[in-house]
Amino acid sequence: MSRSAGHLIVNTLENAGIERIYAVPGESYLDVLDGLYDSPIETVVCRQEGGAGFMALSESRLTGRPGIAMVTRGPGAANAMISVHTAYQDATALVLFVGLVPIADRARESFQEFSLPEWFSSTAKKVIIVDDEHRAGDLTADALRIAASGRPGPVVVGLPEDVLVRLTDSPATTPAPIAEPHPSAIDLESLSVRLAAAQKPAFVLGGDGWHEGHGRALLDLAASAGIPVFCDWRAYDAVPHTGPAWAGWLGYGRTEAVAAGYGDADLLVFVGATRSDVASDGYTRGFDAETVVVGLDPEATQHAGRIDQQILASPRSFVTALTSIDASDLRGERNDAWMQSRSDVQSQVAEHRPDAEVAGARPRTGVDLGVAFGILDDRLGGSAVLTYGAGNATIWGHRFIRHLEPASLVGARNGAMGLAVPGAVAASLVFPERRAVAICGDGDFLMNGQELATAFAHGAKPLIIVVDNGVYGTIVQHQVNHYPGRPSGTRMVNPDFAVWMSSFGGHGERVERTEDFEAALDRALAADGPALVHVLIDPELMPPAVDEIAA
Repeated sequence: MSRSAGHLIVNTLENAGIERIYAVPGESYLDVLDGLYDSPIETVVCRQEGGAGFMALSESRLTGRPGIAMVTRGPGAANAMISVHTAYQDATALVLFVGLVPIADRARESFQEFSLPEWFSSTAKKVIIVDDEHRAGDLTADALRIAASGRPGPVVVGLPEDVLVRLTDSPATTPAPIAEPHPSAIDLESLSVRLAAAQKPAFVLGGDGWHEGHGRALLDLAASAGIPVFCDWRAYDAVPHTGPAWAGWLGYGRTEAVAAGYGDADLLVFVGATRSDVASDGYTRGFDAETVVVGLDPEATQHAGRIDQQILASPRSFVTALTSIDASDLRGERNDAWMQSRSDVQSQVAEHRPDAEVAGARPRTGVDLGVAFGILDDRLGGSAVLTYGAGNATIWGHRFIRHLEPASLVGARNGAMGLAVPGAVAASLVFPERRAVAICGDGDFLMNGQELATAFAHGAKPLIIVVDNGVYGTIVQHQVNHYPGRPSGTRMVNPDFAVWMSSFGGHGERVERTEDFEAALDRALAADGPALVHVLIDPELMPPAVDEIAA
C-alpha cells in the first residue's frame, strides 16, 4: 500500500499504542498533520512549544509510555528545547518531532533553518533525521524504543518537509517491546546479606516507572524488615506516604532532620534513583555509606561516589524479585528503632502547621500557606495528581500534600519553570477521572499559563493554585542569604489571575486572607471545568524552615 512518509509515521505511532500527541502546528510537517486527521490519535493543539513538550513529558511520566510532541523548525524547536533538557536530566522518555527545511534548501540559511544535531546532540539520547521516506516507519519505531530503553530520555526526530510527502510502500512498523532486565539470584543473595548485616540501612527510591503499585509492595517489605524508605526529589509518589517505613523526601526544601537521617545510614540502596547533587545536598551527604545502585542505566549516569554493588533492573522487576524473599532474611539482628526514628521525624515534618511570622516587627499580610496547604491536603485526600514547575511556592505542596497513589506527581526535577500548568492539563487528559492540581508561583504560572486555552479546547479540567508574592521568591531567598539588603532583578507585576481564568469561562477565585481560603477552595473544587485559586501572600514569606524538626 502506497502512502506518504508523513502518514507512515502516524501509522507507526498508532501501532505503538500512542493515544495523544501534543503539537504546535507548522508548515514544515503538514503531511504528518494530515495523517493525524483520520487517526485515532488525539492531536492536542498547544499554544507554545514549551507547553507542548511539557505536556508530552507529563504524559510519559504518568503512563510509562514515551510522550510525543511535534513542533516546527527553528523558533519552534528553540521553544521546545526546555522540555528536552528536562526529559534528559529527569530521565523521562520523550520523542520530539521537528519539521525541517527541504533537503535541497539545506546549508543555504533558508527560512527558519537550523542544525538539528548541533542543537540537540548534547541533551538528547539520539538525534534522528528522516532523509529516506522508505525508512520513516522504522526510524519512528527506533525513536520510541531508544527513548524508553535503558536510562529513559528524549529522542529528537527531524522531518524534512519534502521527504514527508514522498510515497512509499514500506509497512508501518510495530516497535519492539522494551527489554526489561531482571536481578539474578546472585544479585539478590548479595543484597540480602548486605541488608541483614547493616545497622542503619535505607532505601532511596526515585525516577520514573513506579506505576503499578510496586512502591507499596517495597514499602511493606521494608516495614517488615525494619528499613526506612526515602524518596528522591519530586519522585516521592513512588510509595504511599503512610506506614512505619516512610521516611520522607530528599532534595530542595527538605528538612534538616530528614536529610540527617539519610546521612546517618550505613547502607544506601538506590532504586531508580542515584546519589545526585540534589539528593546529597550538593555532594556533601551519604558518601561514606555502603552503596547499592539498582536501575536500568549501566553507566549509572548522575550517580556520584562509591558503588559497592550494581543491579540492572527496573523498579518492577527488582521489587517483584526482592519481595519473594522473606523479610526476616533482610532484617538480621535489627529491631525497629532505626526505622521508627525516621518515621517519627517524617510524621512531624508533614504535620500541618501555620507559617512562621515574617522577619521584622510588622504583621504578616496575605494568606498563611501552612494553613492553606493543610486544608488543600485534607480536601485532596492523597488521591490527586499534583504537577509542579519551579520556585519556592512549591515547597508547601511538597511538604504538606500526601501522595497515596502511584503516578500522581509530575515535577521538573531539573528546576525548569513553566511545567505546572501544561503538566496539569495533560494529567487531566490522561486521567480524566482523577483530580489534576497544578501548584505554581506567579512567575511559574506566567511561563506557560496560556495552556489554559488548551485545557478549554480539549476538555481538561485542572485546578490551578497560583501563589502570588510579586517576586521571584527563590532568587530573593538566595539574595537575602548572600546579598542582604540588595534586592535586584526579582520584582514582578501581576494581573488578577482569577479574572484571567474567568475570561476563558472558567472558575476563578482571588484570596487575600487566610480565613477566606477554605470556602474559595471548596467552590473551585466544585466547579465543572478548569478552576484557579489566586492566593496572595506576603512578599517576605519564605518556605517552611528546613531545620525546625529535631533529628
